[in-house]
Amino acid sequence: MTSFFRTIKQFLFPTSKSYDSSNNQVTNGGISMKKVSIRVAGSVQGVGFRFSTKLVADQIGVYGIVRNESDGSVYIEANGDPEKIDLFIEKIRNSPSPSGYVDSIIVEELPSLKIRDKFTISN
Repeated sequence: MTSFFRTIKQFLFPTSKSYDSSNNQVTNGGISMKKVSIRVAGSVQGVGFRFSTKLVADQIGVYGIVRNESDGSVYIEANGDPEKIDLFIEKIRNSPSPSGYVDSIIVEELPSLKIRDKFTISN
């Protein structure tokens, strides 16, 4: 039981932040974080794509932003546990909106992205 409390303490009161360049994940008090930008093209505007993306992010426990771009694509920034981010990317790849479809997706790991503590829709 003491390891449980130690983990909770590390989560609530992180003592150090370090960056491991070998896997592009930030470590915060023993908790790994992956930060990605995602550009999605296809039928992704006017079909509830941003709203559905937020629902998926909230369900998985990923934080970030989603916004429409002037070229018809959707831009997403996401941060969270590496496994959750990978699941989130897969859900986006398969279009979270039943009315939309994804032609292409570009994912880039960017350790310099701002860490967000909720998922918001922009525009």
